[in-house]
Amino acid sequence: MPQTEARKTLKDAPIMWRRINSIGVILDCNSTYAANLGYVKSEIIGKSIFEHVPKESWEDMNNSLKIWFDTGKVSDRKITFKKQNGETFSGLLQATSLYDENKNLLGSNTVIFDLKQMTDEKINEYQKFFKESNSKLDEIKVKEYDQLDKNSKSEYDGLKEMFEMLSRIDFNELKK
Repeated sequence: MPQTEARKTLKDAPIMWRRINSIGVILDCNSTYAANLGYVKSEIIGKSIFEHVPKESWEDMNNSLKIWFDTGKVSDRKITFKKQNGETFSGLLQATSLYDENKNLLGSNTVIFDLKQMTDEKINEYQKFFKESNSKLDEIKVKEYDQLDKNSKSEYDGLKEMFEMLSRIDFNELKK
């Protein structure tokens, strides 16, 4: 899928973002996701999501996938993630589904927050980014949406849903 204007909002975003297909293979990610896990993007694309969690967290990740399949989204799911150097971190996973024009599941937009990084400063950065991204997507909707092809509309719709979900997160509750 080519880079749409909507997806460009994620390129150097402060959030760890990845897109997976319906069987948990990573199709794309942003530089923040790659850097936080200690990889370059090319080492991530095409890999299973299970490669980024320690074996003892596979059940948690599998349960997260089940919730996603059943409901079309996952919110506030705590999972331990594994960096390339073997270090782990407690992450909070948020995911929304991406569908084609016939409402067939294509995959998910997934955002992961490193819970160790939940400072007031980082939370403010996230909230500002969500607000700016929603504004950018609203602008795209008004100016370009009707001219987009089916794939680009699907991309836009999935990202809009993701940013709306992220905007509703109560970060102060998560810090506890």
